[in-house]
Amino acid sequence: MDSGTGEGSTSFTDDYETFISTTDVDLLKRAWRNEKAAPEILQYEAALVHRIKEQIELAEQNVEASEADGEDPLTMSLYQMDLDRTQFLLRSYLRVRLQKIEKYIFHILKTDESLNRLSDEEQTFAASCGDDLRAHLKETVLSKLPTDYNSELKQSAASEEDDMVPAPRLDSFVICKARQYISGLDFEPEYSHEITEMERDLLTFVCYKFIKKPLENGKIDLV
Repeated sequence: MDSGTGEGSTSFTDDYETFISTTDVDLLKRAWRNEKAAPEILQYEAALVHRIKEQIELAEQNVEASEADGEDPLTMSLYQMDLDRTQFLLRSYLRVRLQKIEKYIFHILKTDESLNRLSDEEQTFAASCGDDLRAHLKETVLSKLPTDYNSELKQSAASEEDDMVPAPRLDSFVICKARQYISGLDFEPEYSHEITEMERDLLTFVCYKFIKKPLENGKIDLV
């Protein structure tokens, strides 16, 4: 009996060590930080989220099995605490993205670049949210206005742009840190006169649109 319990404990510990030693949790933390700090919605980390969900499910199964085998309660509480942290991180990452979708719903729906950054589920949510918001605005306000002023996108028919649609402020400033040395070639040519290089691990306060390209290429982290 003791031998069996010991083997079960060792197996659980090995599985758990594999779970926490993976870099996926660190990658999720990085994606979460970038998403929180960026003024616009970033590319959905589909493969990473899928792996994290699988690891969480495996860890939950191992915790339940070890509890049934009589694993030390203190040890189990520590395992559960780390598992809870990872679950919180994943939920927070997804929640931040949903908040951005709600805030910039019409901008995202009319911009292919932004829409393509969403997961399939997020695209479905955005479409549903957009339809509901349009119906609400039409019922409560727009239907009572003259024809030239009843658009949810423009202030009037004379407007050349969708001036009623909130859009992310790409000219806002962010704090970032380069993961490697970045030369002027890594930035968009139109901003080459604004920023020429970035040293690795050096905190920089800079306009977001200047570092948008290297951020998308994984060369910069937002703080």
